Amino acid sequence: MTAPLGQHQAEIGRNLRAWEGKPLLQKIYAGFYRRILGLIDHSIPGRVVEIGSGIGNLKAHLPQALATDLFPNPWLDVVCDGYELPFRTASVSHLVLFDVFHHLRAPNAFLREARRVLAPAGRLILFDPYISWSSHPVYGLLHHEPVAWSAPISLTGTLPRPRDYYAAQGNATRLFFRKEIPGWPEGWTILHAEAFSCFHYLLSGGYGKPAFYPASWMEAFDRCDTTLSQWPRIFGGRCLVGLQAAQVRGAPATTVRRR
Repeated sequence: MTAPLGQHQAEIGRNLRAWEGKPLLQKIYAGFYRRILGLIDHSIPGRVVEIGSGIGNLKAHLPQALATDLFPNPWLDVVCDGYELPFRTASVSHLVLFDVFHHLRAPNAFLREARRVLAPAGRLILFDPYISWSSHPVYGLLHHEPVAWSAPISLTGTLPRPRDYYAAQGNATRLFFRKEIPGWPEGWTILHAEAFSCFHYLLSGGYGKPAFYPASWMEAFDRCDTTLSQWPRIFGGRCLVGLQAAQVRGAPATTVRRR
C-alpha cells in the first residue's frame, strides 16, 4: 500500500480522538506497553527513543523516552524521519517501534541507521501485527492497511526522498517468524521473538471501529488469550521482537527466543 505521506498525520488525528473516547483501548495498550518494558535494559547507556510515536502513549509508561514522528505535534520531543535520525553515533540505548515496522518500505535502510545510533549492546524493540490463521482475516478485512502476504519486500540499503506512506501488515511475521529471507537481518542478533494471541485487542475494534464486547469482559478475554498463546501460528495476533547489533567474535551473547 502506498499513499501520500500526509495520510500519516491524518491518521494521528483520528487515533487521538478515538483514544480519548475509548477507555477499553487504553487498558489494552497498557498491557502491550508492559511487554515492551520487559525488554528495556536500564543498564545500557543512552536515551530511549521511540520512532513513529503517533499520539505519544509510550511516555505514560516510560516518561524518559524521547517521542519522535514525521510531523510536529505538542506531545513530541523530536520531529524526524526514521531513515535519517538526528542522534549522535552510539548515543541511543533503545529504539522502540510500536506498529511502525510494517510501515518501513526499506527495513534494511532503517536497520543501517538504527545500528549507527545505538550504543554497544543497544536494543531495537519492535511491536507489530502477527499474521496467523485466525488473525489474517481480521487484519485483512477489518483494517484499511493490506496484509501484503505475497508482495515483495525491498532489500535496498537506502531509500531516497521523496518518500510515501507504505504499509504491509504481514512483514514482521514473514521476516522474523516465517524466515522468508534466510539469514535476515544480517549483522543482528534476535534476543526475543514472541507471537501471542490478542483477541481482546482484535475484538476491541481498535482505533477505527466500535468494540465487539463490553469493557467488563476484557479480563476474561485476556485470560483466554494467555491460554491460546500456546499456539501462536493458529491464534497469534501480535508479536514482540527484540534485536541487538551482533557482537564482535569472542564477546558473550545471550539469545532468548520464544514462539
